[in-house]
Amino acid sequence: MSEKNSGRQYVNFRFYQVDPAWRRLAAEERERGKHEFCQVVNDYAGKMTILAYSLAGIRGDCDFLLWRIGYELDPFQEMSARLAATGLGQYLTIPYSYLSMTKRSIYLVGHEHEGQTDSRGRIQPGQHKYLFIYPFVKTREWYKLTESVRQGMMKEHIAVGHKYPRVKLNTTYSFGLDDQEFVLAFESDYPGDFVDLVMELRESEASRYTLRDTPIFTCVHRPLDDVLRLLGG
Repeated sequence: MSEKNSGRQYVNFRFYQVDPAWRRLAAEERERGKHEFCQVVNDYAGKMTILAYSLAGIRGDCDFLLWRIGYELDPFQEMSARLAATGLGQYLTIPYSYLSMTKRSIYLVGHEHEGQTDSRGRIQPGQHKYLFIYPFVKTREWYKLTESVRQGMMKEHIAVGHKYPRVKLNTTYSFGLDDQEFVLAFESDYPGDFVDLVMELRESEASRYTLRDTPIFTCVHRPLDDVLRLLGG
């Protein structure tokens, strides 16, 4: 079975930061570099889903995100190489890049949610303005618990999530692919709902078994040319 026919997707959250030296270039050179960057993204739009998000003014260590979703890894590498060769790409660093895959959750018994990765093994994102992302690692003690005990804790966890229907969760899996175990990506038009959800989840039993859930990124969905405009050059 080919990668594409397996129905599971590769998911990459690739964060970029621009070198301040780029802003000191001549305006024509900056515009040419941005145009080249956008052209490469457009060239790969038919091979994968690509969504752009701005973090300008939100985090100090990255300026924007490309959320890439596809069925093969090779186009991810080829696209990254071409982006790096553009006039803008030569002034970009990548402070964070997370790789994961879709997979149906073993804890969703009797729960089906249209558009969620846990339901269909694929992501259908981009319908909301805000995206909240963080890598996630459980303690080893979590995996020593019996399946029924873990299922009980996750039932509580899922029930809390259902109280916030305006927050959409995309859970992807990194076991054996990257340093973290999961990458959690929440989409919403209401940041306050996400704050309340996370606060309530901290009180759940399952949260005792969280080893790491940082760094956390707040991202704003925008057209790519608008994202690049907010770089300040």
